[in-house]
Amino acid sequence: MLIIRNGEQASAPGPDAWFTGSVRIDPLFPKQENTVASGAIVTFEPGARTAWHTHPAGQTLIILSGLGWIQKAGSAIETVQPGDVVYFAPGEKHWHGASLTKAMSHIAIQEEVGGAVVTWMEKVTEEQYTH
Repeated sequence: MLIIRNGEQASAPGPDAWFTGSVRIDPLFPKQENTVASGAIVTFEPGARTAWHTHPAGQTLIILSGLGWIQKAGSAIETVQPGDVVYFAPGEKHWHGASLTKAMSHIAIQEEVGGAVVTWMEKVTEEQYTH
């Protein structure tokens, strides 16, 4: 059994290369020796979002608070709110973050495939984000 106690894993800012705006990452659980999944709570201040990216085994988001926006490539932006659960399929290009005026927090769960968890791509432009 493993218990990860509150405070054992420090909060960290979202790296500028992967995010636009103010983002905080709070690790929940790391991949273990015999597992492939990891998870974190990610908090986006208004206007903050990820860059475009994909996950080799997909990604599940559980919206905890606030009001968020998500988009998969080629589709319209969708609004998400607390209680919504979003699944992005393996290799599906997407981004997610807060709405323009309201912060958003979600749990992000992803699985490792061949040592990879995510492939980061270009940043979401202001025009893409606001339309």
